[in-house]
Amino acid sequence: MIRSKDDYLYYLEADRIARSLPPKKAMRSIVKNWLFPDYVWKFQRTLRKYEYYKNCKPGFLSKITMVFIALRFKKLSYKLGFSIPLNVFGPGLSIAHYGTIIVNDGAKVGENCRLHACVNIGTEAGYSMKAPNIGNNCYIGPGAKLYGDITIADNVAIGANAVVNKSVSESNIAIGGIPAKKISDINIFDIIIPATDIIKQGGNKIDTSGIPARELQRILKTKE
Repeated sequence: MIRSKDDYLYYLEADRIARSLPPKKAMRSIVKNWLFPDYVWKFQRTLRKYEYYKNCKPGFLSKITMVFIALRFKKLSYKLGFSIPLNVFGPGLSIAHYGTIIVNDGAKVGENCRLHACVNIGTEAGYSMKAPNIGNNCYIGPGAKLYGDITIADNVAIGANAVVNKSVSESNIAIGGIPAKKISDINIFDIIIPATDIIKQGGNKIDTSGIPARELQRILKTKE
């Protein structure tokens, strides 16, 4: 959860790296955003700003500013088909595409989540807050449905259209099917970008945009 301005800036940087975007000051980033606005990235930036003001800026003037941020957030949510509440996702969130995504506000998701279209992270029927607790470095494929008071371990890939209604305690695996079960062992960093690890190792000081996840593993290892 964002609890300070430093947290806010850290979350933004982790989200940028997770989405494989160039640094804000890069010329190609400025030109591309002018010609082809990235509305998903605008949504993520607004989400983090909204969280920052909601959690850290209690003053009267800040609350007025937050009203305008909330309106922008709501407009982008409608435009993109997202129903994503505040303070659910950790740093390194990467929303792959616009399209329907529904997340219960009782859910908790860790660092470096890769989230695809038509995902539903919901509560147990009849309850308002019995929703999934998802670990770090998780990939959630298109159309996946997760619901109920369940826990998903770190480093888990959830396949397209999977239905997950039971906890997953094993790490470094892919699950899929209805109901979901283990399919194979995997290296999760073949399919997601470990944005928070990149920042910790100073990799954010170079332009990592457009580099495949597997290649980023090699870069991280050479910096150890």
